[in-house]
Amino acid sequence: MNLSQDTKNILGLQLPTDPRWVNLAEISLEAILTDHAYCEQKAATSCISIIQKYSDKEKLVTALAPIVTEEWGHFRLVLQELHKRGLKLGKQRKDEYVNSLINFQTKGGHPNDRFLDQLLMMAMIEARSCERFKRLSDGLNDAYLAKFYRRFMESEAGHYTLFIELAENYLPKEKVRARWQEWLTHETQIMKDLELRGDRIH
Repeated sequence: MNLSQDTKNILGLQLPTDPRWVNLAEISLEAILTDHAYCEQKAATSCISIIQKYSDKEKLVTALAPIVTEEWGHFRLVLQELHKRGLKLGKQRKDEYVNSLINFQTKGGHPNDRFLDQLLMMAMIEARSCERFKRLSDGLNDAYLAKFYRRFMESEAGHYTLFIELAENYLPKEKVRARWQEWLTHETQIMKDLELRGDRIH
């Protein structure tokens, strides 16, 4: 199946990554692996933050607790890959993509709206990460690294659906789906506005 069709049908993303991104990423492996490592670290800490904030939601806590362990395990795997290749973990960089998503989150209003947006933002990050990892798994010339990213792609797809399912567990499905469409439209504009860079996962 065509990747752009895959992206739209499975993840809902409206704009696939420019194929040139993989070539740029391959040129700067140390930078892309460094950024990937920090993405996994932030995913783990974000899940911890959500658990702390919504500790009264038992299903959410139970579902996200193992994700924390998994994401931190991913951080360690990427760190190990850097070391194996004689590369170094560089400095964490500003994530313009995630910051643009944060700016779209509901501020004020009903607590349920803020809760929904937190889950949908996490779903969006996982969906785009999944799409990017698929690009890497399909396009990298390094066969080992391509397989390495295939594993991450499959994991992120599961996380994306989990956050959507959690939102639908606590809130009306129609509300979740309507807001998700707004997130998809906003994310498309972010992708159009961002500079194409090979040293960033997003």
